[in-house]
This record gives sequence, structure tokens and C-alpha cells, in this order.
Amino acid sequence: MRGCIPKKLFSYAAGFQSDFADSAGFGWKLQAPGFDWRVLVENKNRELARLEDVYRSMLRSAGVQMFDGYGSIVDAHSVTVNGKTLSARVILIATGGTPERLGIPGDELAITSNEVFDLPSLPRRVLVVGGGYIACEMSSIFRGLGSSVTQMLRGDRILRGFDDDVRSHLTAEMEKHGIEFAAETRLQHIAQGKTGLHLTTDRGGSLEVDCVLLAVGRVPNTRELGLQKLGVMMAANGAIVVDEQSRTSVDSIYAVGDVTGRIALTPVALAEGHAFADSLFGGRPRVADHRCVPSAVFSLPNVAVVGLTEEEAIRSHEEVTIYRSNFRPLKKTLAAGPGRTMMKLVVDARSDKVLGCHMVGEHAGEIIQGFAVALKMGATKADLDATIGIHPTAAEEFVTMRQATRSVTRSGVVAGG
Repeated sequence: MRGCIPKKLFSYAAGFQSDFADSAGFGWKLQAPGFDWRVLVENKNRELARLEDVYRSMLRSAGVQMFDGYGSIVDAHSVTVNGKTLSARVILIATGGTPERLGIPGDELAITSNEVFDLPSLPRRVLVVGGGYIACEMSSIFRGLGSSVTQMLRGDRILRGFDDDVRSHLTAEMEKHGIEFAAETRLQHIAQGKTGLHLTTDRGGSLEVDCVLLAVGRVPNTRELGLQKLGVMMAANGAIVVDEQSRTSVDSIYAVGDVTGRIALTPVALAEGHAFADSLFGGRPRVADHRCVPSAVFSLPNVAVVGLTEEEAIRSHEEVTIYRSNFRPLKKTLAAGPGRTMMKLVVDARSDKVLGCHMVGEHAGEIIQGFAVALKMGATKADLDATIGIHPTAAEEFVTMRQATRSVTRSGVVAGG
């Protein structure tokens, strides 16, 4: 959770650059705004310290004993922390994940998302390595704060696993904001030079930057826990294998969150932990529901999705109908800068049930959260059509899309554009 909050705060900060530029079209006359990285870092640290105090106070009020330090599991009922042995009927592991590194020469000169929000100053030239949501968020943050940004991808496009229309639209919007992409390229070497970091790639090119940020994935934090000697079943990447009750192969040991390799989202970890507590100590046995989980990418512009992508829906349904809209939102009509919103609905053609809801645009996360409730309840396209929109908003587009873009069958037959 501590990683999510700084990322969102810095994303807010990055978004102001576009807001300042847009304001001119609405009559505001501003001097060129300046940005102070140190002020943002100091205020972030103060807010995190406040939240830390709040969380610790809540734990103390609930009667929780806290032991700060690194722990390892001794046996099925015991943990050692700083030389002290603690015993319990049940052990819950919630150690999260940690960023991966590349293991290339000069790798130690790069940073990860763990260190990025504590840099002493804003780097002028940044290379972000990776194509996932963290990489896209970091590229957007640095570019929004004024850095020159290149994002290097091993594959041909960003956000693998997201809907193809989302991937294409976000790429185009990020490029409009000045982010350069180096696709199908691998970083091979980092060296410290007099004026910056000198980089070489497998494509024979070279680049000089002030900061290399690695966002190439995360691995479960299990290396020092001592699980192997206890016979806890683990995946090849170190993730703890659990059943639907979050129980490991050792009956008294449970695990929730990123460390299990399930859905790596903070709210999912909270839901798993809540279900664990209710089941073992609250007298209300239940499991966390991993279906239809909404998620957001705090890039510029934002991405938010819930449900199936078009590609997933085609694999699991006989025929799907696609509704898609690409428009310039009202707020951008008087602004000189770029900014188009994309919204998409994936619908089961047989049952009319909405299978997926996707958005790239301002406030996407705020908008999709509400539609996540509708999809969780089994909303149909007819339900959305019968809902009155709030005008003028971008969100109303989801309930006014009447004309299907295309229909696709499992055999690949496409009708429409």
C-alpha cells in the first residue's frame, strides 16, 4: 500500500502540467509554472508518516502486538524476529513482492520503483525499461514533471494482457505527450560517464540519460522466509501456492497478496486478508472473489478496466459485440493540447451481458469503479441503455453507445467495422 500512495500522489503532480496548459484556453493567464521536486518528496514523506501513524494506531487499538524486523519461519507454528521466537496456532504470510532487476553489467546504477520517489532531484533525461503498468506510470510521471523520457520495451507494445484497443490508444496518447518508445529492444549495458549514464542495447544503439528506472516485473518476497525447509509448495518464481482459502500446503500456514502470485493489487490483498480473518476468527467462513476485479493504470492519460478484454471474451464466448467510442472530451475542446478519450464495452451477443468495460482518459479509475459494481451484478447492455446519463460528462458515453462497432465470433468472423 505504501507504494500505491506515493505513485498516485506523483501522478497527480504530473497531471498539473497538462492542466496548466489547458487553462489558457479557458481564459487563464499564467506565468510559466515552476516545479520543485524536493517539495513534492517532503510532502509525500510527511503524508506517509501520517498514514503510518494512523495504521499503527488502528493496530494498537485492536490489540495487535507489533514486532519490527525481518522474520523467518522456524516451523509450522513459530517465527523468529530479531532473535526472538514467536509462536502461534496460525501463521499468515503477507510479505508482498519486490522489483526484479536485469542482471546486466552496470545494473547497480539503475533504480527501481522502490527508490524512485526518494531521488534527491528530478532527473532531466530518463530511460524507463519495461512495458507493464508500472513502467507506463513512471514514464508518464517523469514526462509530466518535465523530464525527457524514453520507454524501452522487450515486446512490440505496452501493457501486455490489456485489451488491444486500450494498448493502442494509450500508446498514441503517451506519444502525443512526448514520450518516446523503443520497442523490441533490450538494454545490455549501463556505464557511468562524465555527463550521465551511457547505455548500449541489443540493437546496436547507444543512449545517454541521467536515470535508468527498471520496471521489468516483480517477484514474490519469499527468499529469506525459510519456507522450502518446511515443505511449503512454491511456484518457480517463488510465489507461494495456496488454495481458495489462502492456505498453503502446510495446514497452519496461510498467505495473501502479491506473495501468492495471484492478482497483484492492493485491494485484492486486503480482500484476501479480510476473508482469511472472517473465516478463521470471525465465524463467517468465506473466500475472496477474484472474478471481475477492476484495475487502473495511473498513466497520462489514465487507464481503467473491469472484466474481459475483447480477446479473452472471444475465446470464451460464441459471439461478442463490441461498442467503442473515441472522442475529444468537453474539457479538451477549448484547450490547445492533445487528449482523446477511448471507451469500450465488450458484450456477449447471446445473453446481452456486459463482459468487459474499458476506458483510457481522464478520471478513468473514478468512472470504472462505478461500472465495476454494475458488472459484478451482471449488468446487460440493455441495463446500460436504460440508464440516464449525466450530461455533459465523459462517463455518460458508457450509457449512450447505441451503435455496435463490430461483432466477432469464436471462428473469427467479423461483422461491422
